[in-house]
Amino acid sequence: MHTLYDSDTFAVVHLLPEAPPGDGLPPDAPRLARHGFEIVDKRSGKEVYLDGLWAELFQQRIHAWQQNTPTQEEVEDTLEGYATLAQNPVVVH
Repeated sequence: MHTLYDSDTFAVVHLLPEAPPGDGLPPDAPRLARHGFEIVDKRSGKEVYLDGLWAELFQQRIHAWQQNTPTQEEVEDTLEGYATLAQNPVVVH
């Protein structure tokens, strides 16, 4: 799990399918089948998880940002669009 973005309004985490060696989890612990992104809208307390094609499209957006550094406003505007999909309340364990 890698935090890619964290502001007062949004957080973006990249979840990877394989845990690193020595992660302390039992060998039979559940693992993700593929990578994905969790986008948390801190204002609403909801999150959306992107996987599959959605994750691939978001990954392309990230690569474009790496080529042409966006402003924080541009990033927040993009995340706002994804936040409209957020339905799951954020639950802290």
